[in-house]
Amino acid sequence: MHKTLLVLAGSTFLLLVHPGSRAATDLPPTAKAEMGAVEEVCSNFTDPKWREAQVVDGVTIQESRLCNPDNPAEIAAFVKGTNNISMDTLMETQLAADAITVSDDMDGDGDPDKYVIKLEIAELNGHSPDSKELATTFDIAPGIQPTFWVFAPKTRDMSTLSLYEPIANPLLRAPSPVIRVEQDDIVWLILENTHYLPHSIHLHGIDHPFMSHGGEGNEGVAQTSNMDTMPGESKLYVLKPRQPGTMYYHCHVQPHTHIPMGLQGILVVEENRPNNWVQVFNVGAGQVRHPSVAVLEKYAREYDLHYQSADKELHELVARSANDPRLIAKHMNMEYDITDASDDYFMLNGRAFPYTLRESLIHMDKDEKIKLRVLNGHTETLALHIHGHKPTVTHYDGVDNGPGSYITRDVHGLTPAQRLDLELSGVDDGLHSFGQGIWMFHDHVEKAFTTNGTGEGGDISLVVYKGFYDERGIPASHGMSLAQYFSKSFWQKNYPVWQDYDAWHSLGLPDLKAGYEPAKKAVQITPPPKPGASAAVAATAEQEGSFFGKLLFGVILGSISYMVIAKRQLIYSHVRDLVKNNLAK
Repeated sequence: MHKTLLVLAGSTFLLLVHPGSRAATDLPPTAKAEMGAVEEVCSNFTDPKWREAQVVDGVTIQESRLCNPDNPAEIAAFVKGTNNISMDTLMETQLAADAITVSDDMDGDGDPDKYVIKLEIAELNGHSPDSKELATTFDIAPGIQPTFWVFAPKTRDMSTLSLYEPIANPLLRAPSPVIRVEQDDIVWLILENTHYLPHSIHLHGIDHPFMSHGGEGNEGVAQTSNMDTMPGESKLYVLKPRQPGTMYYHCHVQPHTHIPMGLQGILVVEENRPNNWVQVFNVGAGQVRHPSVAVLEKYAREYDLHYQSADKELHELVARSANDPRLIAKHMNMEYDITDASDDYFMLNGRAFPYTLRESLIHMDKDEKIKLRVLNGHTETLALHIHGHKPTVTHYDGVDNGPGSYITRDVHGLTPAQRLDLELSGVDDGLHSFGQGIWMFHDHVEKAFTTNGTGEGGDISLVVYKGFYDERGIPASHGMSLAQYFSKSFWQKNYPVWQDYDAWHSLGLPDLKAGYEPAKKAVQITPPPKPGASAAVAATAEQEGSFFGKLLFGVILGSISYMVIAKRQLIYSHVRDLVKNNLAK
């Protein structure tokens, strides 16, 4: 009996749901989200002459087609030292007169062998006791301003562009600058602590003595070597590196917070060659405008790629929690728990997409070979993927283990603090390169190409071949407009990424505030009779569409279904006998 009722009810319900019916649910209209002000992809503020290949005070500087190229005067100072350039050139920089002192060609090979390099510590997007606004601002993307502490070349001027612009001067930025020295040179690295908390420098992977000749600790670790450098104090670190390679330097005071805060950078020891004047600083990383002699023996250009990430809680809530250093130290050292942290911002060379398009493009030409030095400054594993190419690893943590160790692949993994040297080839052989074009590269840990959870953002950048970018280096993209990525509204999560893909904004946001009446019941849509049809046909159509007619039809069909199921054994026997009789004939 239960089966009978179930079959009858199910059949009746299915027949009531006529194919011509639909539920009328008056959806709210699509809201029109305003994109707001849109920044230029590349402004005309930068002097176009900075992009040209040139010679300044005897220093050969490579062409850079980037939107924001380095100041050639600063490149000259980084190579020759602030003590060996003209006063006119020095005045075109914001470097202090003693920022880099180079001297003493002790081995007679045409280049200096003694370096004195001075670093300060700057705070970006921090609070000042004088104002509620952020002081010395540095945007990683439109309107995104996490607080950083960074090492910086010693400067002589203001920390901002002017009295009226809080934007940090170009020497004060994330990441901390790449430092280059030559193998076997004597290097004095002097930390002048201009910050309000203790700091140090640890020479990670770099050949250096545990103690200096003066009996001072040289390791940068307070628990084993030397006391931390207090605010207003200086500390001298001495090294004479015997092995070349891509190394690392960072603060070792409370490293679980000071390293993520930005006190970390690449330190490169170049191979010793005659007449090898290395570019001591590469501020902001990216293209090296004056590659070393050894690099130019194999490669057309060289790029430094520094990946890092930031936790909003640490970089905004904690770092900007007070103007009193005692309270900041309390919040950071006694309350913040990094084991509960989750990174929100992911950067390449201090910027997130789309700002990476201004500073961190890799420009290629057909058949060229480019050297990439990569540092994972994240708190988690980095999975570097370059579209359209399979780069070859030549060095691990600065060490060349020989051709037998080289690996060619399209995803290269680095754990935190690790470095890889990659050979990026433009030879179109289907392996090293798939051909010319605009090829994305990024950390393939998916959250790394978002900014505070919004994508696409994060550490995305591009490999762009000659002919695919304009005179300012901006890629001539063949896809969607980039305008939304240059608006603050998008990163404030107020603008739907696909809103303007079509004329009717089908993928915008529903306007929940608009006045509309949703349908209260399902509405049966019955097609009208064709013109010229007889009255009898129209009456029949109307009867078919009636509720009671369909109910009766459902009951009859349900009864037939029940009889088929109930008498299935008898029906099966009759069919079987019928088949046997036909086969016998």
